[in-house]
Amino acid sequence: MTGLAVLLVTLALATLTGVALRRRAVPRDTGGGRRGDMGRLTSEQLAAELGERATLVQFSSAFCQPCRATRRILAEVAGMVPGVAHVEIDAEARLDLVRALNILRTPTVLVLDGSGRVVRRASGQPRKADVIGALGLAVGD
Repeated sequence: MTGLAVLLVTLALATLTGVALRRRAVPRDTGGGRRGDMGRLTSEQLAAELGERATLVQFSSAFCQPCRATRRILAEVAGMVPGVAHVEIDAEARLDLVRALNILRTPTVLVLDGSGRVVRRASGQPRKADVIGALGLAVGD
């Protein structure tokens, strides 16, 4: 009977942990309550041109499996919306930027508006619908 109780408690904790991790992966405003408090990024900082309407910035690492799927999702969404660019940054090669933006894991996606202001960020592999929703905030549609 004790073994069954331990098993049930373990399953409950694992489920709660999974739900908590999944919620963290949804694009959200992390600007301290005010949208856009995270700052602006320039094309010089990213070493790439910003999109006219918005930019999807992806921090990746070489052996990150979810980064590959994230790359495909972001490229597809950027291709669907005119004026949207997708920029992928190798986190290992750009540790200065990773530290400045407090990037803790890969993939991490930042959604920038046309002026480079960070309006959303997400860690983990995003769903296509979530990226489209966050992009809608950035382009103002």
